[in-house]
Amino acid sequence: MIAPHDVTAFPAIDAELQELRAGAQRWVRLPILAKVALLKDSRDGVYALRRRWADAAIEAKGLRGTALEGEEWISGPWAVLYALNRYIASLEGIAKSGAPELPGSRMYARPDGQSVAKVFPNTLYDRLLLNGIDAEIWMEPGLAPSEIPATMATWYREERPQPRVALVLGAGNIAAIPPLDVLYKLLADGAVCMLKMNPVNDYLGAIFERAFAPLVDEGYLRFAYGGPEIGQYLCASDAIDEIHITGSDATHDAIVFGLGEEGAARKRAGKARLQKPITSELGNVSPTIVVPGEWSTADFRFQAENIVTQKLHNNGFNCIASQVLVLPHDWAGTPRLVAAIEELLRELPDRPAYYPGAGSRCERLSQVGESVALGRSGEGYTARTIRRAEHTDSDDPAFSVEAFSSFLAYVTIPGETERYLDDAVAFANERLRGTLGANIIVHPKTERAHAAALDRVVADLRYGCIAVNAWTGVGFLLTESTWGAFPGHTLADVGSGIGVVHNSFFFSRPQKSVVRAPFAPFPRSLFGYGATLLPKPPWFVTNRTGASIGPALCDFEYRPSPLRALRVALLAMRG
Repeated sequence: MIAPHDVTAFPAIDAELQELRAGAQRWVRLPILAKVALLKDSRDGVYALRRRWADAAIEAKGLRGTALEGEEWISGPWAVLYALNRYIASLEGIAKSGAPELPGSRMYARPDGQSVAKVFPNTLYDRLLLNGIDAEIWMEPGLAPSEIPATMATWYREERPQPRVALVLGAGNIAAIPPLDVLYKLLADGAVCMLKMNPVNDYLGAIFERAFAPLVDEGYLRFAYGGPEIGQYLCASDAIDEIHITGSDATHDAIVFGLGEEGAARKRAGKARLQKPITSELGNVSPTIVVPGEWSTADFRFQAENIVTQKLHNNGFNCIASQVLVLPHDWAGTPRLVAAIEELLRELPDRPAYYPGAGSRCERLSQVGESVALGRSGEGYTARTIRRAEHTDSDDPAFSVEAFSSFLAYVTIPGETERYLDDAVAFANERLRGTLGANIIVHPKTERAHAAALDRVVADLRYGCIAVNAWTGVGFLLTESTWGAFPGHTLADVGSGIGVVHNSFFFSRPQKSVVRAPFAPFPRSLFGYGATLLPKPPWFVTNRTGASIGPALCDFEYRPSPLRALRVALLAMRG
């Protein structure tokens, strides 16, 4: 592995920041097609290092020799290749017509008047390989469909954009997050970037430096390594104009208000110490709301796999890992679904709890009530844990403490379907911490029977991404979607964060993204479920071909072709 160069000495950091300041002057003047050329060169770099990247993460997370290797391919190099292609398309559209190309027919008003842009699928390959998945961005209320184009790519409309340097404080869990955050700051906000790697995954830094050498060589990207003292120094530097953090609200508040009692006092008084803009993505307690319906035995098994994937992808170290499963108390299927989830949790292989603090968080959340712990614990492992909680218990830490581990709680809420849905939405909005992502699971027959109520559920949930029969992780992977908290948070009450990333059409006034997927996989989907062609999704923790489909997806994304698409499809059918 190539050792990252040492920038832990403050003079070295200062020198690199000055290089970035000079680069910022050039970046704002750089023609759009020159930016496109840099992105294409970076795409070559990511593809060339894809195996080294994936292998490093697979080894670090103890996944070697398992189908779970596919997680590191898909949420690593593939996610970045996918994003680069979408950003390239958007910039080429801006160069051609002044805005990313999105037909006006895909911008419309909902019955309640809220404007929506359908952002996925866009290509024939989208419709073939992810058949049945679609994504919309709902805009801020009050924006008419005809006004949406004027909110796209606003930085590129500025006559004299100001050069800026952004500090990106990288996440330590999902490998794609740091480069994706950098790409958004560069391309949507026009800021060159200092990327401070998280100590948990800074082994990827040298790979990123090589992969994005075109941006590094031109002075548009620099890297920093080290602990909190390096982050503090960078945040305070006059050479940094703005900050983006993916992490915890505690880290955010330490940056904005300071540490200890003095920082807490500043927060209570609303007097920020930080005098520069900061955007953030800070996680949440994610709900998965299950709608009662007539499910088959195969439905219970597949949706158990869906829910367990929402929980255990990356071993639960995801900001939108499902944490509270919301179930209808009066549905005969509730005990069947819980039993199917417990059975699956028992079957799954153990994997190391590589992220610091997992054991203590899981233990804290398991001390209330009776928990079922499945699998290995201790010596670097944390058992897969599930317990029942009472939705009326306002003191249950499962509703306020992000588990960031393999812990899952479930609650039951009484009432007939539509009353249950209203109460489930109220519970998710008012009792659970954060507003980043929420999931809904509903049989298509039930959705048709309660169409107005289900539409109201999606409209009323105050989350930045809502996934229907999918996991909000799909919204993360689709760069066309926005990724961030529901708007309205403040520095003093930051919740799940402020601002968005990804958003490859560069909308400046989004409210939330809504992602939908089929309820049943192909070929079972052909029989009363909507006739979609998506088999078991490759991101499922139960997918048997993950270790093969991840590299195949990277090959396809780098050079799309019918033959490469066929290879992906054949592997997917075997999942």
